[in-house]
Amino acid sequence: MKPKRKLKSGFTTGTAATASAKAALMLLMGEAPGSVRIRLPAEGKLEIPIYGCRLIGEKAECTVMKDAGDDPDVTHRALIGARVWMTDNVQGGTVISIRGGEGVGVVTKPGLEVNVGEPAINPVPRRMIRAAVREVLESSPGSESKHVFVEIFVPEGVELAKKTLNARLGIVGGISILGTTGIVHPLSHDAYKATIRSALSVARATGLTKIILTTGRRSERFAQMLWHGHREGAFVQIGDYFKFSVESAAKLGFEKIELAVFFGKAVKMAQGVHYTHAARAQISMERLADWALEVTNESGLARQIKGSNTAREVLGLVRNDYPAVVNTVGKRMLETARDFAGPHCKVDGVIFDYDGAVLFDPMNT
Repeated sequence: MKPKRKLKSGFTTGTAATASAKAALMLLMGEAPGSVRIRLPAEGKLEIPIYGCRLIGEKAECTVMKDAGDDPDVTHRALIGARVWMTDNVQGGTVISIRGGEGVGVVTKPGLEVNVGEPAINPVPRRMIRAAVREVLESSPGSESKHVFVEIFVPEGVELAKKTLNARLGIVGGISILGTTGIVHPLSHDAYKATIRSALSVARATGLTKIILTTGRRSERFAQMLWHGHREGAFVQIGDYFKFSVESAAKLGFEKIELAVFFGKAVKMAQGVHYTHAARAQISMERLADWALEVTNESGLARQIKGSNTAREVLGLVRNDYPAVVNTVGKRMLETARDFAGPHCKVDGVIFDYDGAVLFDPMNT
């Protein structure tokens, strides 16, 4: 059997923006670098190749091609650039101003790490850019008392943003410049959790007290039809992060959480699984069979469930003749979620079949 290839790490948009800014300032000082070394927020340094540099009058402009490694990131191979120019600061000392150019989104809703009206360049990338600028200035005699302007731009940012949740989060006109460690780890759990946390935070900051958690696009679409009077921001796709999302919503002060999931995810949630990814969390058919026996007293059905391979197969056995099994799964799912949420947040939810019909609704059981 062939050993699995180790997945390749990459670097964040924040690191790319920092490298572009550093290279542009170096060009302004008379050096055209082929690569720059960037200090990472946690520890260590990273050598980043420069894609292109040019002087435009008294401004320097450099770009970096974002490398997300093996992470499925929409910004992989996108150009992240910086324009840099300087003026004398007559008051003395160094001043660094960071702006958003074309393709960098602007924050229009509260609840994010950046204030409304500001370019969507998160605090860590801002610190990285400032540190890189100071490093160049300190190595260039006679560069004291300068006001350095850094404008970050992403040529394809507007188009790339359409493939993200930025518009729902209130980031318009482009992508966000992100990164907490400077490095992108393949299939990063932290990145997905950060997206969930941001969506919940924006929803809460815009006054919502009820949040509807779905596991993906299809379940969200069905949930939006079911709760058609709710704003788009009330729906948050949590993927496999069941416990994390419920706990996060409760901590942010939501009064009510609604879960909207398919039967397979519901079974895992009912069985107390925190992270419901198929490869990480298998359904216990034996446990499901025991629940079925308990509510139907049908030993033949229990044997069939034990021998089943998938939740879809089980659903085919029970949905028409044994709805009590589906109801048991739903009630146990809500019990688990309520334990995660704690006593101050109400939790309800529905289970859909794979065509969007509601199989379980606590209001109707």
